[in-house]
Amino acid sequence: MTIAKKIETIITKSSWIRKMFEEGAHLKAEHGSENVYDFSLGNPNLPPPEKFNEILRDTVDSCGLGDHCYMPNTGYPQVCKSIAEYLSGEQGAEVSEKEVIMTCGAAGALNVILKTLLDPGDEVITPAPYFVEYGFYADNHGGVLKTVPTNPDFTLNIKAVSDAVTEKTRAVLINSPNNPTGQVYSEESLRELGALLEKKGKELNRTLYLLSDEPYRKIVYDGTVVPSIFACYNESIIASSYSKDISIPGERMGFAAVNPKAAFKDALLGGMALANRILGFVNAPALMQRVVACMQGMCVDMSEYARKRELLCQGLADAGYEFVKPAGAFYLFPKTPVADDVKFVKALQEELILTVPGSGFGGPGHFRIAFCVNDETITNAMPGFRKVLEKF
Repeated sequence: MTIAKKIETIITKSSWIRKMFEEGAHLKAEHGSENVYDFSLGNPNLPPPEKFNEILRDTVDSCGLGDHCYMPNTGYPQVCKSIAEYLSGEQGAEVSEKEVIMTCGAAGALNVILKTLLDPGDEVITPAPYFVEYGFYADNHGGVLKTVPTNPDFTLNIKAVSDAVTEKTRAVLINSPNNPTGQVYSEESLRELGALLEKKGKELNRTLYLLSDEPYRKIVYDGTVVPSIFACYNESIIASSYSKDISIPGERMGFAAVNPKAAFKDALLGGMALANRILGFVNAPALMQRVVACMQGMCVDMSEYARKRELLCQGLADAGYEFVKPAGAFYLFPKTPVADDVKFVKALQEELILTVPGSGFGGPGHFRIAFCVNDETITNAMPGFRKVLEKF
């Protein structure tokens, strides 16, 4: 072989999301893109806020000598300060610019964090269903992803987390609003989780970190509020991005923020600044850093996603599907009428409907629908959804 056995194995077991995306390309070429109903990829379909275009133009026009050069690995100080000021209000904590590190998206942030935290064999606990890439991120840095079940409504199962903690545990990684379920974890459950990690950490004489992956924080419905993770546990770190809330996933712009009350904050920040460089990110894109600094708190028109959620949920409920209505993000995670979710998804594919098996997210017996699509895609797919459910 010319490539590593490990990578060869990963390719063989490649992400279901990408598999369906690639299969969709073949079907679109064969049947025409307008006749294929693609719910496979969480790619925002709303345009960025108009203010984004204005700020981008102004930023390009004002760029001068040195504005495209290297900067500190943690990002431009003025950009970190802008984000810290916004986070201070959002998290109810006095966050300074020194506690923010600009990264290449939330994925970059998580890899920087895990590179800093993990020794070989360390375990990262995550509630399932979970974003499939977490396993690869932990493995990138010698760690092992350990999944635990959630409750039937996808809320946190604190006992399951408690039972999973061992002397090898280094962190618990949560994602709220969640991909693929859209569930938002309550403040009560997060405080309970924080208390558990503090207790277990003392018993093990080891700092246990709570990592919160928050790219969907602003995409919530029905007045839902995403709790402050910093208020729930001192040893916490946020990874986030602007990919979803202002629809710029291709710009790879995100950040990591360390709780100002973390006991070993200075060591964490020093390690993360180093990891940002040695992982090859070096620093987040210069131009886009300056743009997002001026866009704190802005987001796309969330009422559009709310309308799409209603359109999808009503249509599937009328067809007989069972699901937990998502409180956030732009995903629905219905039950499949048979245990074999892969078989069910393939049957949907025969109706030119592309979804992702729940087993790919550690949630067998379900399938994921990304509803960040045109309204016509949702409405035109409904006869096919109904037909396949009736078939089973």
